[in-house]
Amino acid sequence: MHINISILQQTLTLLDDMGNVNAQYAISSAANGVGCEKNSGCTPLGAHIIRAKIGDHQPINAVFVGRRPTGEICTPALMAEFPNRDWILTRILWLSGNELGKNRLGNVDTMQRYIYIHGTPDVIAVGKPDSHGCIRMRNVDIIELFNRVPVGTSVMIAE
Repeated sequence: MHINISILQQTLTLLDDMGNVNAQYAISSAANGVGCEKNSGCTPLGAHIIRAKIGDHQPINAVFVGRRPTGEICTPALMAEFPNRDWILTRILWLSGNELGKNRLGNVDTMQRYIYIHGTPDVIAVGKPDSHGCIRMRNVDIIELFNRVPVGTSVMIAE
């Protein structure tokens, strides 16, 4: 398995070991564009792996803060109560960079930046850059992807 993320097309494509497309999903990358530096709010480019999978068996729309489920379920009322929250929902695929000096270690470390592939509220559109750096997906899509990929799956993020 391998994942290709296209910033230009705002898609995530899951490929098998032969390069055949198994699935393709709409995503949202960073509103600030691409970049690897800490505190940039940008989506990092280059070769990554899925370092950890978080949220197995959590309900759809489960809310995560600091990679831990809060016990909350995202609803319009909860979103109105916390309008500035960056909603991380349902499942988390935590990414780690593979390219020293580009997206790993120092001031450009994807894992230390807490860059994930994660679910987002259904009322937030995907298909256009809008995140704080992570890759957002529809909740049903992140569940499907989460169930299909193991830890260690390679992820290429390209413009």
